[in-house]
Amino acid sequence: MAAAVTASRPVGRTTRVSGRRNATLLGLLAWLFGVLFFLPFAWMVLTSLHSESAAATNPPSIGAGLTLQGYREFFGAGTGVSPWPPLINSLTASVASTLLVLLLSIPAAYALSIRPVRKWTDVMFFFLSTKMLPAVAGLLPIYLIAQNAGMLDDIWLLVILYTSMNLPIAVWMMRSFLAEVPKELLEAASIDGAGLATILVRIVAPVAMPGIAATALISFIFSWNELLFARVLTGVVAGTAPVFLTGFVTSQGLFLAKVCAAAVCISVPVLVAGFAAQDKLVQGLSLGAVK
Repeated sequence: MAAAVTASRPVGRTTRVSGRRNATLLGLLAWLFGVLFFLPFAWMVLTSLHSESAAATNPPSIGAGLTLQGYREFFGAGTGVSPWPPLINSLTASVASTLLVLLLSIPAAYALSIRPVRKWTDVMFFFLSTKMLPAVAGLLPIYLIAQNAGMLDDIWLLVILYTSMNLPIAVWMMRSFLAEVPKELLEAASIDGAGLATILVRIVAPVAMPGIAATALISFIFSWNELLFARVLTGVVAGTAPVFLTGFVTSQGLFLAKVCAAAVCISVPVLVAGFAAQDKLVQGLSLGAVK
């Protein structure tokens, strides 16, 4: 008996050491991939702080002097072109479409998960099928409809389009999140006489808040970065930040430092939103991953 206990100790110690070694290796790999994903953004920030002559060298001159000239030109110094209207348009379209997406996707996901409708799998496939058509294939019909409706160069046209584009993904995400809500809570609320609106606001929303935050952040990012429809359907009035960014590519050439400075400034709202909701995002994306 004593011999068996003695023999089991090295095995247990070996298992723990192997487990720590594997954890350390996975941690190093995670850091490696994190650095690889961060390097392009770091290079963009560094290039934005260089002069145009230093930014145009090949390979890039890392030790060149730093300057804020690219940021000054982005904010209109010497050009008189203000970036604030496009930034406000992007913020308006992204926030408004995200709110509409949440307002529509949460009840839809509730009906497909907690109170499933008949043939809900067909409904989910229908939502998914709307993403199978390339966006450029529907560009001409949408343009003609917007032209006949007098909505060209209108920010609310982008709000409608971004809502319809992000709604299928939001419904799929929210369904997986709401499926994890304990049914006992809903049954108790129903017994107490709570209506559908009360259940959604006071029971479902607090429990599924990480999933709602993850869905909202992804919808916001997709709306903020969208370029194709904004480029074709808008002009001077409703142009968004990505459209404004393309204006830095001129017939005179590509001014790399100025483009990088503009890209950094346009990326800041998404980075701030992601950093503010990072804990909710991790919880939401991992919700329901482990049964």
